[in-house]
Amino acid sequence: MLAFDETAVLEVIEKVSRSVVNVSTVRVFHDAFYRVVPVKGMGSGFIIDQKGHILTNNHVVQGAEKIGITLIDGTVLKGKKIGACRSTDAAVIKVNGNNLAAAELGDSDKLRVGQRVFAIGNPFGLTGGPTVTAGVISAVKRSIHSERGNFENLVQTDAAINPGNSGGPLVDTQGKVVAINTAIIPFAQGIGFAIPINSAKTCAKEIIVYGMMIRPWLGVSGLTLTKEIAEYYELPVDRGVIIANVVRGGPADRAGIASGDIILEFDGVPVDSVEQLHREVDKRKVGEKARIIMFRDDKRFVAEAKLEKMP
Repeated sequence: MLAFDETAVLEVIEKVSRSVVNVSTVRVFHDAFYRVVPVKGMGSGFIIDQKGHILTNNHVVQGAEKIGITLIDGTVLKGKKIGACRSTDAAVIKVNGNNLAAAELGDSDKLRVGQRVFAIGNPFGLTGGPTVTAGVISAVKRSIHSERGNFENLVQTDAAINPGNSGGPLVDTQGKVVAINTAIIPFAQGIGFAIPINSAKTCAKEIIVYGMMIRPWLGVSGLTLTKEIAEYYELPVDRGVIIANVVRGGPADRAGIASGDIILEFDGVPVDSVEQLHREVDKRKVGEKARIIMFRDDKRFVAEAKLEKMP
């Protein structure tokens, strides 16, 4: 049994909590009589640098006309959304403030199942500070489908992610943020999901520098090849990605890749699924060239594609 220093952990949580903020929003809708109806929303977020950049969920601030940020001491600041990555449900807000307490970001690639974590949120901005729930990492690299779309490579935790805690940090016992709390499955017991902080860091860095997330793009859609599919269609290989569609004029099209090709390897990495192909593309930068090994007409075929900015 691992030793657990409760006092040390409590001090760590207290320190991290200084960076956790309440995010309040106002969205404007029109009713059946075309009258303007303001609708309030709330969520959480956390400060990532002393310049006033805050990470939260995109769904917390999407479509907001006004954003208010409440710090742990009760100070209310005006926030501005400067960009978002919808594919990861992460967004960056900017506030003007002095001596802001920033959270320390960890490395989500090192997360292990069973590792102790704490979900922190500030859904109401109440006196007494943020709320804290404890749990463990239940699983990694999870994929879920929700009304907001498909999300891949999520962290699953049994730490309770209460309503309004979306956008808050999931931290380890060292006080480092390892993920962003983002979703719960209704009617399920102890199933919550969070965005790996490494994905969010990449998103935030590009938004802060460029004002938007610049994702590389290959320009194909495909299907994961399984043994069952290979046997049914009598294919010579039983793993990879079958290309179903190639965008005309896109990187893959210009590289000579065509529908029906089976991608076996992307830049030296064996590819066994569509999800893995997407992940390998996302690891690259716009303008990089990738060597792609495929199977076509019972022969191996090699193409070199120059990745472009996703349109």
